[in-house]
Amino acid sequence: MTAFHDMTAVVLRRAMASGQLRAEAVARAALERIAEREPAVHAWRALDAEAALAAARALDARGVPGLLGGLPLGVKDIIATAGLPTRYGSPIYEDFQPDADAHCVTLARAAGAVVLGKTVTTEFAYFFPGPTVNPHRAGHTPGGSSSGSAAAVADGMVPLAFGTQTAGSLIRPASFCGVFALKPSHGSVGLDGIKPFAPSLDTLGWLARSAEDLELMRCAMAGTAFEPLTPPGSRALRIGVCRTHEWPAADAGGAAAFEQAVRCLAAAGAGLREVDLPASMAGLLEAQKTVMACEAARHLDAEWRQHPGQLSGALQALLATGRACDDAGYRHARDQAAEARRMTGALMQPFDALLVPAAPGEAPAGLSATGDPVFNRIWTLLGLPCVNVPGLSGPQGLPIGVQLVGHPGRERALLEAAAAVHTLLANA
Repeated sequence: MTAFHDMTAVVLRRAMASGQLRAEAVARAALERIAEREPAVHAWRALDAEAALAAARALDARGVPGLLGGLPLGVKDIIATAGLPTRYGSPIYEDFQPDADAHCVTLARAAGAVVLGKTVTTEFAYFFPGPTVNPHRAGHTPGGSSSGSAAAVADGMVPLAFGTQTAGSLIRPASFCGVFALKPSHGSVGLDGIKPFAPSLDTLGWLARSAEDLELMRCAMAGTAFEPLTPPGSRALRIGVCRTHEWPAADAGGAAAFEQAVRCLAAAGAGLREVDLPASMAGLLEAQKTVMACEAARHLDAEWRQHPGQLSGALQALLATGRACDDAGYRHARDQAAEARRMTGALMQPFDALLVPAAPGEAPAGLSATGDPVFNRIWTLLGLPCVNVPGLSGPQGLPIGVQLVGHPGRERALLEAAAAVHTLLANA
């Protein structure tokens, strides 16, 4: 049988449901992988092996029920978990332990997931990094803010992990670490129990080893039956190729990888059409920054007032910008987003998805920063579902993904397109 760290969530779930594997054995394999690799990768903020094994044994006794029955799960450390600390990546909350699970954790446990622990996040899911390294090359960032979740999935420690995105915190680390990630439509999963940063942007998502794994988790969160994806054939794909107004921010390796993806899809006969965003959407990047700063200043006001010395310089600067934001500037940014949503709906109508860059290029060297979310900000502002599709690499041999942007509320169709695109990239 394939080694645990190479198995997808769907394959693991099928093996447990059929009795080929027991949940306790899967949990032990995950913990053994963590013990082996964690000293180098630093993906975890807290682990509870005893609780995880007890939960797995309880599932075995009941026949491993649920869509996620027996699957090890990592939970980003801005998401509340009963029985484990939730530190938000900040020394302010070093001793905080919530009494109850966040809504998403409740849903995951009810579906049979085995929570192993808390994955490293940046400070309050902003830019100040934790200790996690990119598992492909330790001197490079894994991205942020879902750094620990991306690294844990990429390194085979868990098949699934929760993350969040306010700017680019799911798609960017997934691209840097070479895994799949889904940022669903804004508001599709409740955020109760997740530390708010900018609620009109904050979105729960998850990282995995395949598009079908992402769909499995989506069904568990939605409380619907899981059906395997049925990806369209290459000639049935309708893709809008959109380099966006931010295209100059792509580095040479990132631009080359994106063009390679376009050529690959074209050679396979996919229906491609170049799409230019309207000139009026060029201001959306700054609008996202405005909304994020204004809302962060409101929701981290207590931390600003009571613990200013325990906030990083980067976060202090953002909160200062947000505190200086007036109501008119905030309303204008929100109005820009609302108008752009209307325009984007019409622009996307002929397509299954837009193909856009996921990140400027490979993961940058160094651990003092997490990379630029320049290619993610506007899609988060618009609340559209996005998926990172891995399969490319840059000049240093590090992963680069492409991002597919879909129609609101149509995540399954987006994931089917992602599965088709990944197959084409893998076979190129």
